[in-house]
Order: sequence, then C-alpha cells, then structure tokens
Amino acid sequence: MRVISLLTDFGLEDAYVGVMKGVVLGINPNVQLVDLTHAIAPQDVQRAALILRSAVSYFPPGTVHVAVVDPGVGSARRALLMRTPKAFLIGPDNGVLSLAAQQLRPFTAYAIENDKFFHHPVSQTFHGRDIFAPVAAHLSAGVAADAFGPTINSIVELDLPAPVTEADGVRGEVVYVDRFGNLVTNIDTAALTVFHGRALSVSIGARVIAGPATAYTAVAAGTPVALIGSWSMLEIAVRDGHAARTLGAGPGTAVRIDARDSRG
Repeated sequence: MRVISLLTDFGLEDAYVGVMKGVVLGINPNVQLVDLTHAIAPQDVQRAALILRSAVSYFPPGTVHVAVVDPGVGSARRALLMRTPKAFLIGPDNGVLSLAAQQLRPFTAYAIENDKFFHHPVSQTFHGRDIFAPVAAHLSAGVAADAFGPTINSIVELDLPAPVTEADGVRGEVVYVDRFGNLVTNIDTAALTVFHGRALSVSIGARVIAGPATAYTAVAAGTPVALIGSWSMLEIAVRDGHAARTLGAGPGTAVRIDARDSRG
C-alpha cells in the first residue's frame, strides 16, 4: 500500500483537505493518507518547506508527498513532480519542495502538463483538488513519473539563509518558530563539529544563554537554553516557557555560537 502525505495551508475549518482526500481515494482507494499538517499560515512557503524537509526521511520508501502552499495558484507558475531515490514530491514550483528535494537528492524534476491525469474542469483557485491530488493518486497507482510531463532542468529554490562559519564561531539566525515557541536556527550539527573539543557559548541578539545543553531540563524553569533539537538543528527554548515571546525573537533574529579554547 503506497503512502501519500498531505501538507497544506488549508486549515481544517473548510472542506478543502477532505475533498483532496476524496479525489485521491476515488482514483486509488488502496492508498494510505497521512496528514503531515494543514496548519501552515496562509502563503507561508518557507515554513511549509522547512516542515516538509524535516519529515520526508521518516516515511517508507516510495511515499508520495504532496505540499500545497500556493500563493501563485492559477498563474503561470509550474506544477511540479520530483522523483528521488526515496520519495516523490508534488506541488507548485515556488520553492515549497526544494528543501526536501535537496535532502533526498539526486532528483529528477518533471513539469506536470498531461491533463489526462487532472480532475476536470480545472479550477483556477484549487489546484490541490484538480491537479496535485489526482496526479498523486495516479502516481501511487503505478503510473510512471514521466507520463505526467517533460523533465525540466531547474526548479525554484528557496533562498534560505546559510550559517557562516568563522575561525572563532558560527553566525546564523532563527528560521522557524514551533508551536511551543522554540526558536529553530539554520545552524546544524555539522557546523558545530568543526569546534569539537572547544567550549561553546550561544548568543541570541545581545543575550548570552546556556548551552548547547543536552535537554530542556538542564536549566531552571523560565530560563533560556540552547540545544540540538529533533531537526538536528540548534534551537533555543525557554524551559516551561515560550522562547519567542520571552526573548522577543523570531525568524531573522541573529544567533551566534562563539568557540574558545576549553582551557580559556
């Protein structure tokens, strides 16, 4: 049984998600649907891309991931299908698939153009129902990826800021705030291995905080702490609190790790 995951900014107040599932099941009832999330803020492509990247490695091989956060729906933006060794990615070509594709590379990208596989008539405002859901269903039922359209040589890539490694530390920034208020940065574990054996301190804005620690409980309640989170990225939390509110921080806030000789 093929798995299809769904990630949208549709919320659950309306029937949009349920209708997409109905379209999928009408084409291939032998599929398992997984709701990754439908709570993306409207049109927040970067947040959707980060969540998709964080999730794709944990699904069975051959999973079809559908991500529909699509402020350009009905415009000339392409519909995209990407084939990787582990999974398929389907969604608008606006960067929402790009971070997951980079993680799962190598990939082949196809422009979805064969309207034989669409639900008709195609709405100019609901490609999730009329293009992405039916294409995912047909793909999950065994239709080859190249049947949906031609290969393309480039896709829209998100311009996600990269950390900067220096002789005495790493400069980065917050890129994501989760529902607990934890501040996820763009500094991954690989950026820290360069400083193995050296003492590290973490600053956000002008404030130096504890860490990197091994658990939220390494500090007293209400105290900020830095640690490596479940995305394998440096995150900043407040124990039993909300780091974004406590620290007045959010996406774009500067974060720095300073390294010094452990004897100094």
